[in-house]
Amino acid sequence: MSILLSDRIETGNVLEVRIDGEWVSALVLLASDEAVILDLCDGSTPVVLQAEELQDYRLFVADPTWI
Repeated sequence: MSILLSDRIETGNVLEVRIDGEWVSALVLLASDEAVILDLCDGSTPVVLQAEELQDYRLFVADPTWI
C-alpha cells in the first residue's frame, strides 16, 4: 500500500488524518469540494471536516500488484 499526500479525496477512500494532534485512520463516507464526512471506525459519531481543516492527511492507495 502506498501513501500519497494532497491528492483528490473521494467517497470510499481510507485516510489518516490528524485530529486533536493525533493521527487516526478514517473511512471517507462522503466527500465534496467543501467538506468530508469521516467514519473514524471506533464507534464514535462520524466527523465533518471542512476543506480548510483537512491540511494534514495521508491517502492510502492499494498497491495493484497485491491484487
